[in-house]
Amino acid sequence: MDSGLIALGAAVVGVAGTLLATVLSQRMLARVQAAQFEREQRVDRTRWLREQEVAELARRRECYAAANAAYRRYRIGLMSFLWLVQRSQVTPEERATLEEVRNVHHTVFAEAQMIASAAVLAQLDIMTRGMASAYARTMRLAEGTPHPDGSFEEIHTRLTDLTQRADVMRAVMRADLGVDSTSVAERPSPPGLAPGPP
Repeated sequence: MDSGLIALGAAVVGVAGTLLATVLSQRMLARVQAAQFEREQRVDRTRWLREQEVAELARRRECYAAANAAYRRYRIGLMSFLWLVQRSQVTPEERATLEEVRNVHHTVFAEAQMIASAAVLAQLDIMTRGMASAYARTMRLAEGTPHPDGSFEEIHTRLTDLTQRADVMRAVMRADLGVDSTSVAERPSPPGLAPGPP
């Protein structure tokens, strides 16, 4: 009888061991699969974040290129218009051309306000205020009611300063895109660029 009980006990232990081994192996397999799933999720998340960074960088690069071009065209257009005012050669067509580049500038600036980094946006704001001031003074000069500090020479100086300021703006854009490692703080700031009232 003792041997029967021993055999029965061994059988019970064997069956329990077999069942327990199955349960344990399923749990181990579930843990391995969960860990593998978690690793795959981390890899997918990292890949997704990297794709988002690349897409964001591409959007900023496109935005900055458009802003740089629009600001340049507007500055050149305003300088050309100023020379026409000086020579009393302003025509409705010339005025319309200036308004067109000005409107493109406004559109690009509005788009940049949604995309640009804080550092770039600060530079764009400075440039926009300077351009608005120069535009207002140029229009008043064209209408024969110049601003107290709105002579041809003073406006020309402002536009020249804005041309130099555009270099700083461009440097901040390049730094924001990771293109230029030169510190923007090391670059000289153009003198006398306070836009002042229009």
